Amino acid sequence: MKKIILFLLLILFPIYSFASYVLIPMDAESQKDHLKAYGITYWVLKKQQKVKWLLNYRGGSFLLPDTEELRQECKIRGVSFEVVSEDKTSSILELIDSPSQNMEAVILEKAPKIAVYTPDGKAPWDDAVTMVLTYAEIPYETIYDREVLEDKLLLYDWLHLHHEDFTGQYGKFYARYRATPWYIEEKENAEKLATELGYDKVSEEKLAVAEKIRDYVVGGGFMFAMCSATDSFDIALAAENVDICEPMFDGDPSEPGYQSKINYNNTFAFTDFVLERSPMKYEFSSIDMTAKRKIPKEVDYFSLMDYSAKWDPIPTMLCQNHTSLVKGFMGQTTSYDPNEIKPTVLVMGKNKSNGEARYIHGIKGKGFFTFYGGHDPEDYQHMVGDPKTELSLHPNSPGYRLILNNVLFPAARKKKQKT
Repeated sequence: MKKIILFLLLILFPIYSFASYVLIPMDAESQKDHLKAYGITYWVLKKQQKVKWLLNYRGGSFLLPDTEELRQECKIRGVSFEVVSEDKTSSILELIDSPSQNMEAVILEKAPKIAVYTPDGKAPWDDAVTMVLTYAEIPYETIYDREVLEDKLLLYDWLHLHHEDFTGQYGKFYARYRATPWYIEEKENAEKLATELGYDKVSEEKLAVAEKIRDYVVGGGFMFAMCSATDSFDIALAAENVDICEPMFDGDPSEPGYQSKINYNNTFAFTDFVLERSPMKYEFSSIDMTAKRKIPKEVDYFSLMDYSAKWDPIPTMLCQNHTSLVKGFMGQTTSYDPNEIKPTVLVMGKNKSNGEARYIHGIKGKGFFTFYGGHDPEDYQHMVGDPKTELSLHPNSPGYRLILNNVLFPAARKKKQKT
């Protein structure tokens, strides 16, 4: 009997002494595919298992329950992982918990349901977020104006705004593309949809959509936007009941003196901006600093701000990366004039040499929003008709990691921010 018990102990001992957690490192040296690592984390959350996001520990690593299925999935997706013992895990968590370390372990509890606001017919590579969600194998659903106005946003935890123009000026593409078939078709489709939804003008219909999105955020939603969807969204809200569109956009003149009627109290992030009146200029307002940039591509980088992980876990979470210096990239709205950002909004990424904000975050009601300037983090100056970015060539992109930080953000167990 003693021999049997001893034999059983010898068999069982490795089970209890062997690793019981999987660490997905996110530092530059250890991770082969940072982007797919987020997909693995989402995959585990979908299985209703909790994950610890180790803020500032090895680039913002993930600690997951160890299973053979998880190890195989990491191997299949090409994600680097380490199997760690109970003792090693305890040591890591003790280090993170130490008051001397700018680290924190945040619990991720639930896979957020994701919606991408985008019109039918847009290819996934027209938008950086849909590209990286697809590459990371994180599922999402697409919605557009009809669904938003029918309150379908309430079905989702996280919303991304495609490169939309919420002002009804069709992206300010008039000067260069007004005679092209795609511009004419998109304008006709937008006018048709507005009519079907009961609006006289596209600008009126887009304002109604923007207000529904505003209400979604105020009620506790998470909204992420890039490029022109950021400033045009705020401009639409600020120009509520004010006609800022010229005749080629909506068939009648703009309202006289409309600049003086702009209500900055309605906006999420921006204030005191001046609208660009000319339809011949590819610009919405003074918010964007694209035309003011004098930075050679070779030295165009922006810095991520450093926050206290224990006191300010939200911005720390959103800035997790394996580098604090991110390559710059352009778009219709590339960056923001810091003088026109509300003082309640956090500037999490800035180009100090040009004095511009690139990555900002704020709270609206019970919800959160993040605005990210530029079009594609791995395509410096994306033009209409350019080929898509192959993310398999950029699996460790710091710029794309910022997007995926926001995707996981709603999964975190919320703690009250202390500063």
